[in-house]
Amino acid sequence: MITAQHLTKRYGDHAAVDDVSFTAQPGRVTGFLGPNGAGKSTTMRMVCGLTVPTAGHATVLGRPLRSTPNPGRTVGVLLDASAQHAGRTGRETLALSARLMGLPPRRVEEVLEIVGLTAAESRKRTRGYSLGMRQRLGLAHALLGDPTVLILDEPANGLDPAGIRWMRELVRDFAAQGGTVLLSSHLLREMEAVCDDLVIIGGGRILAQGSAGELLRGPSTRVRSADDGALAAALTRAGHGVERTDEGSLATTASTEQVGRVALAAGVALTELRAATTTGLEQLFFDTTARHGREEIAA
Repeated sequence: MITAQHLTKRYGDHAAVDDVSFTAQPGRVTGFLGPNGAGKSTTMRMVCGLTVPTAGHATVLGRPLRSTPNPGRTVGVLLDASAQHAGRTGRETLALSARLMGLPPRRVEEVLEIVGLTAAESRKRTRGYSLGMRQRLGLAHALLGDPTVLILDEPANGLDPAGIRWMRELVRDFAAQGGTVLLSSHLLREMEAVCDDLVIIGGGRILAQGSAGELLRGPSTRVRSADDGALAAALTRAGHGVERTDEGSLATTASTEQVGRVALAAGVALTELRAATTTGLEQLFFDTTARHGREEIAA
């Protein structure tokens, strides 16, 4: 389990992360989402003990990761796949870490096979690796100690479609065996396919969090009418949530039957009425972070 409690990181007067709290549970994949500059990487670095918080604290498996003996045996971390010694081969990189963790040499062979790096590729110096090969080596390093927790920042960056599918299955299998996964990515379709829980951050603060099912459920009905203003007011008076969508229709938490009854009582003619039981992660992301993109940050 990963627990962040009131994490805050200030650089002078700027709060890169402001009072962030969330939990990543065992057996589940928690997606950590936000636009560039939202505070994702800073938060993940604080969870990993690489950045000291101004306030708040984070624990992994019940204790700060900095105080965990031989942390690679319990937590696998991939924050920057390019942060590898350019003069070492992939195999040398893993062998050195295995020795530091007290692992047998055969574990290097096992993780190379898991991530799909061939013997020839593992003997190449990492300066010649493609971005996709660097990602696979970074994942191999994260898996080396056979951890129970994975913290991964953009692990699919640079992978081809087959590699992205492989990475998705690896993460899902890890969680299915009881592991905890905290995963950050800009590939929203992949995140929607793999995540059990979602944490959305913008401007350094949590904007939304909960199970993917709850957050993606969304309004249940889309409706258009001869007088959308009057219909929206009538639905609100009846206790139903209402908002206008990008396509110009109304989205409401009321069922189609409830909308019909309210419209009839209000004397508003309907021109379109349809069920819309879910909303995609892409729409949820943009709706939630609309005021926390690069333009807003720059302002």
